[in-house]
Amino acid sequence: MAPKPNPAFRWGILLNSIYIVAEVGAGLAVGSLALVADALHNLADVLGLAIAWFAAWLACKAPTLRRTYGYKGSSIMAALTNAVFLLVAMGAIIVESIGRFSHPEPVQGGIVMLVATVGILVNAGTAVLFHKGQGHDLNIRGAFLHMAADAGVSLGVVIAGGVTMLTHWEWLDPAVSILVALVVLVGTWGLLRDAVNLAMAAVPKAIDTEAVRACINDFPSVMSCHDLHIWALSTTDVALTVHVMRATDEANDQFLEKLGERLRGNFDIAHVTIQVEYGDYQPLRFKDNPY
Repeated sequence: MAPKPNPAFRWGILLNSIYIVAEVGAGLAVGSLALVADALHNLADVLGLAIAWFAAWLACKAPTLRRTYGYKGSSIMAALTNAVFLLVAMGAIIVESIGRFSHPEPVQGGIVMLVATVGILVNAGTAVLFHKGQGHDLNIRGAFLHMAADAGVSLGVVIAGGVTMLTHWEWLDPAVSILVALVVLVGTWGLLRDAVNLAMAAVPKAIDTEAVRACINDFPSVMSCHDLHIWALSTTDVALTVHVMRATDEANDQFLEKLGERLRGNFDIAHVTIQVEYGDYQPLRFKDNPY
């Protein structure tokens, strides 16, 4: 049975959509353009969640004759898209905040703080839904960072709004916004770097190539290995191909099965392809690619 996408996507989109409607209503009711603008920002985040969810759904579809690995790569594209979305969103917040130092806008009062508090609960709650899976799935990590970033921005609004109402320091709101955006940018940069690496078929950072090579070379009857390639098919699935020089041709099928099981078990590599050689054809021993 094919795996199903994480249900956190469905709940995250539902909760945030309800919050967007409430935020637009509150913004129109009190005449706050800031709340309406923030609702549009949250709408962009919901679209980011939808992209991640769609990619997760695609990744669960069965392979076809045209796409023999299915649509697994869509999750990498979604993680990359979400990273870019986050960078653009945080950059826009920083630009807007810098502009407000010259033209500060008064905080709209208790209603704005109340709506922002609800935003903290919604976004933080959604982030918690994604927290468990974000350690091993880059696509889910992108969704988690989206929601955590929104929760941080909302928290900044509440803190800055409360202090500004007491002190009338109008500069505090943009200052806190810039600080939150910079913190998010640091985390987003790592997401972007990892997504780009996976998109360019780099070895996933959780896998040590030399440890994989040692595991193969230490396996019984293996003399050496070359043309070792490890890359990500998706944000959760890894593939490996390798040429192995054996000292014997006995029990070859069992050898392939046992070595494949060890690689899958030790390194969580889903797709293992092993080409066996015996050294009786000299050109095979001197490949252009030594890895």
